[in-house]
Amino acid sequence: MRRTSAAAYVRRTDLVEVLPRLHMFRFPIGQAYLWRDGADLTLIDAGDINAAPALENAVRGLGLGPAHISRIVTTHGHRDHYGAAQELADRHGAEILAHRLDAPVIRVDEEIGDPVLLDWERPLYEHALTVPAAPPTRVDRELSDGSTIDFGGGARVIRSPGHTPVSIGLHFPAHGALFTGDCVAGVGQVMLGVLNIDREQAVASFQRPAALEPATVCFGHGDPVTADTSAALHASADRDSGLQVEHG
Repeated sequence: MRRTSAAAYVRRTDLVEVLPRLHMFRFPIGQAYLWRDGADLTLIDAGDINAAPALENAVRGLGLGPAHISRIVTTHGHRDHYGAAQELADRHGAEILAHRLDAPVIRVDEEIGDPVLLDWERPLYEHALTVPAAPPTRVDRELSDGSTIDFGGGARVIRSPGHTPVSIGLHFPAHGALFTGDCVAGVGQVMLGVLNIDREQAVASFQRPAALEPATVCFGHGDPVTADTSAALHASADRDSGLQVEHG
């Protein structure tokens, strides 16, 4: 497998402002987010194993110091979401957080399992497999559904299984913001995330973020939505629920 050089990875990483205190890092595959509370920084996901230099470079480009990254919250145990977490945490003293049932996967004590693919998802899955495997990664704090993390005015953990058995999202009631992980995607349109281990469960999980009616929603893949967000989420959740009934 040909590995992307660190320099090439930096060149291919885009930094996008979503809100004044929120930026998105767009990588060759997937993305991560940076939340700022003054000088205190939180990463939501950390990209794959190549992503650390690109993240650090982008943070410096905002006039901030990577040493201020206090925590890294992983939404689920896929290699494109936590691959760089250990390197960044070791370098800057950050705490790594994950759902308590996902921690063994991230530590590589357990396997996460393969998705059940629709025919049109097979090329996407083959492409996803080009992401290098993530190293065993420590988890410093284990989360549960409903846990509150002390940043962003209180980030609430929303469990949304289906994409993986224990995927999570983060809801920020004080800011009307929501991070869905890969439960929902924004690639071209708001839609159910792809490559799900349990599609029926993923469709059911879609109802939770839609019910929160956020003003801003950010995905693990695809562009954030900052206008007519609730309507887009509800329409997509209803559409995917209808497709599930037809296929069921």
